[in-house]
This record gives sequence, structure tokens and C-alpha cells, in this order.
Amino acid sequence: MTAIFDPTEHSHRRLNQLTGEWVIVSPQRTKRPWQGQTENPAIESLPSYDPECYLCPGNERVGGHRNPDYDSVYVFDNDFAALTSDETIVAMSDGLLVSHRERGACSVVCFSPDHSLTLARMNNLEIRSVIDEWARQYDELGSRSFIDHVQIFENRGEMMGASNPHPHCQIWATETIPNEPAKELARQNAHHERTGTCLLCDYVGIEIASGDRVVCENDEFVALVPYWAVYPFETLVLGKRHSGSIAELDESERDGLADILRRLTIRYDNLFKTPFPYSMGFHQAPTDGGSLEAVHFHAHFFPPLLRSATVRKFLVGFEILGSPQRDLTPEQAAVRLRELSEVHYTST
Repeated sequence: MTAIFDPTEHSHRRLNQLTGEWVIVSPQRTKRPWQGQTENPAIESLPSYDPECYLCPGNERVGGHRNPDYDSVYVFDNDFAALTSDETIVAMSDGLLVSHRERGACSVVCFSPDHSLTLARMNNLEIRSVIDEWARQYDELGSRSFIDHVQIFENRGEMMGASNPHPHCQIWATETIPNEPAKELARQNAHHERTGTCLLCDYVGIEIASGDRVVCENDEFVALVPYWAVYPFETLVLGKRHSGSIAELDESERDGLADILRRLTIRYDNLFKTPFPYSMGFHQAPTDGGSLEAVHFHAHFFPPLLRSATVRKFLVGFEILGSPQRDLTPEQAAVRLRELSEVHYTST
């Protein structure tokens, strides 16, 4: 006799509508023991100013430049940029060995002069200032003739490769559209051509109606664990109104984005009572002047922690050779995040 399928008990796979790729969900593995690598917990308390920090106001950076005594958001060109506007580089093609020139620009955005802060410990007005700068950078970098894509991203915590704890992010503007945004763009365009509607507008409607994977929301934005999440506590931040880029957000939407980012990151910190590591980034319309009808501005959060502040999720073995796999179901992860307080654990 065939058993009734229960997604909370039985292995299954889910389709990532944004990339067309599959993820295996194995909820029966949540009880397996862990004797592997553990991480050192993140430092919970930092000074407001660190004389050794090359991002703090007034300090000298490694490349010899000195920061001004900034008192809000501060942006500068990355001293060790991965991409430049150099036009002298030539392409190379020799059968299967193919390379192309890739021009670009890289910048660093300091969220605050206060070395001790994170998004979770900033107020809405402070985060709103960062959002306004992100929008300016998207417009300014995207206006350059050789730039087709602007990627805003934050690596938070040593576990995610952050080289400095000062609150900051990076922006890489590229001549071509990178792999992950290109996959999403193709899927969104295909959905729009097939249905005449926006893929993520349709998806956010389903998620809000269900509520099973919603973490928190306000009038403008919703944070949720996507149906196809790979990382245990991965989330998507989606606008309720269709916008192609951060620069298209109106005043109330920028306030709403600030609110949802603060509330979500507080929950992350409260989950294991630790400064929660993650890689976060925005996917939005290319800056090549194409149509914005199919592209829906959104943010991805990819946090690595699995069971505690010291046990992380590793994407290895089958996951890099076959398909990604997760144990905790997205619905279970959403419940855990949703039930957490919106008061930061260090404030209680």
C-alpha cells in the first residue's frame, strides 16, 4: 500500500522558480548527530571606534588613503578592486579556452561611523540613509556606458569571509550580467512572456495568502523563507508592489525596506543569541536600458548557521556534485524565525 506523501516527514525535491534548479529536502535527517567542525562564536561587543580599523572615521586605509571624519554613510572606491575600467585588456579565444575582457567598478559603503553597529542594531532612519545611498549608487554606476549590472552585497561575519567587522557592504558594477542574476532574469522573462505577469509578483501573492513561510511583513515588503530555500534559514525580501530596482522605490517603500531589514536581522541575531553571519544581496534590473516589466527587485539572505552559533551548513559532497540538500523544511525554519522577538537580545 502506498503511503501518503508528507513533506514534513518524507524526502522530496523542490523547484527554485528563480533559477530552474532543484533542491532536495530531507526532513528525516534533522536528528542526525554532529561530530564535525564547529566555529568560534562571533564577538558580541565591539567598541564604537577602533583605532586599528581601516574603515573607521579618520583612520588610514591599507592603500594609504585616509577616511574623512564622516558622520553618516560613507562611500569610497575599493582600494583593491576586483574590476577596473581598463580598456587595454584583450579577449582570448583558442578552441575551448575562451576569455573575455570584463570591465567594472567596485566601491565600499560604510553604513555608519559607529564601529559597533550592524543593521540589526541600527534604527530605521539610519538604515534608510543606507538605502538612499544604495539607490544613488545604482543610478550613478548604472549610468556609465560600459556597466550593465550593479550588484550590492554585504558579507557579515568572519564565517562569511568578512575581513572587517565595521558595518559596511560592497558594490560591484560589471560590464556583463553575472551568472546568478542572469539565471533569474531568464526565468523572469520566460514567465512574463508565457503569462503576461511578473513571476515574483505572482509568487509573493501565493506566499502572503498561505503565510506558512512568511517571517515578517509590513505594508510595503515581506520577508519569507522561500519554498526552494537551500540554506537552513535563508530568506527572501520582496516588495509587495512591482519595482524593477531599488532606485524605483518611493519614499514609503524605502521606509518599509528599512523596517523589514531591521526586523529580519534582529530575528537572525536572536535565533542563536549571536551576531548572525550571512551574505545578503539585491537582485534587480540590469542597467542596460532594457524592459523592467519582468524584473522584480528583491533581496537574498544566505546565512550559514544550522543548529547553533557554532555549527554551520556545509555545501559539499553531493551538494556540489549533484544538487543542494536541506534537512529543516522551509516551513519549519519560517516558524522558528517568525516566533522570535523583534527586540534585540542585547537590549533585554
